[in-house]
Amino acid sequence: MLKLAHYSIGVGDRFGHQARAQIRAVQALKNQGVTVVPVWNKSFREHSLIGTHPADTRRAADAAVAEEKWTSGYFLDADHISLKNVESFLPTSDFFTLDVADFIGKPVETADSEAFADRHAGLTGRLSVPGIAQPLEIDRATLIKVASRYLAAIRAAGNLYRHIAAAKKTAPFVTEVSMDETAAPQTPVELLIILAGLAEENIPLQTLAPKFTGEFHKGIDYIGDPAAFAREFDEDIGVIRYAVGRFNLPGNLKLSVHSGSDKFSLYPHIAASLRRHGAGVHLKTAGTTWLEEVIGLAAADGEGLALAKRIYRLAQPQFDALCVPYATVISINRANLPSADTVDAWSSGQFVGALEHNPACPAFNSDFRQFIHISFRLAAELGAVYTDALKAHAAIIGEHVTGNLLERHLKPLFLDR
Repeated sequence: MLKLAHYSIGVGDRFGHQARAQIRAVQALKNQGVTVVPVWNKSFREHSLIGTHPADTRRAADAAVAEEKWTSGYFLDADHISLKNVESFLPTSDFFTLDVADFIGKPVETADSEAFADRHAGLTGRLSVPGIAQPLEIDRATLIKVASRYLAAIRAAGNLYRHIAAAKKTAPFVTEVSMDETAAPQTPVELLIILAGLAEENIPLQTLAPKFTGEFHKGIDYIGDPAAFAREFDEDIGVIRYAVGRFNLPGNLKLSVHSGSDKFSLYPHIAASLRRHGAGVHLKTAGTTWLEEVIGLAAADGEGLALAKRIYRLAQPQFDALCVPYATVISINRANLPSADTVDAWSSGQFVGALEHNPACPAFNSDFRQFIHISFRLAAELGAVYTDALKAHAAIIGEHVTGNLLERHLKPLFLDR
């Protein structure tokens, strides 16, 4: 089993041009005494929309690591995969996010739920979990109810893990289980019972992505009560630590936060919790990189700005189609989107001000930012026009990618505490 570091960060790079800029960010943090391991994550959906393959991500990451002389480890995540789409990731990935959210709530035999409750009868009663103020109260009816809701997902995770392990043979990899893309958050009791089930499947689980309270929409800050998230995050750490000892799960098991990027209001709470418990974390911020590319193009002015405007003009008439795959993780008010003609008249500063995630800026438009976030397919369809622009403006784009990752994400989470 490959061992994931205490701190790790998912650094998506949809077009495969920003790996060196991302390495510079984690290297700058390491120079200040904190090592955070990068994990390049790209989903089957993103590869399909852009026309790339997992091997492309591997080549880009390997080259960047060599060129920047990064020596502290890195991974390639087959992000949100299932049995239906895992095959193309097997040769090159060494981190697999097993997405089983679609199986939550799928029916199982009553006898299976009851047998699960029998096997875990020791969980009934009042359990005192370090880090949680009130004991967890679990009775047999609760065990059966939670098992009925999650057993199909747990078994799907086991089946997918075993499929990957058989294909990888002796090649080690990191395993994450993701249950975040579902309607309701998991309670501490549910999380504990889920971990009991995953342990039964003999999955060497190193990260777990639960569904947290509130909304984690693409490209914008957290929607919800940060204090409620903070309590939940703290309790989940307690449950994980308890489960590690009780169910013999890997000692480095940690929470994974699928942020949708830029959940800045949560970072102080996450940092405080990590400090309080000495816990690790995995954070995914994938979409940020694509947005910083567009910001960098706009900041370059001239042809770069013209290309950023062109992407927006192409995206406007495809609003509905672009929103469909992300319907549950966006909150775009179409009425707040400027017309393409308005954007065409913008200066470089106006475009950057509208798109860059700086709520203190009067020009910032969160709806515009979300819409650009989900419009990367239009850049992909431009082919070499877009990728040649990334090369032509590599310096300014790289500054934005590095600066955003370092100053807005890494430092607030891992250094400024």
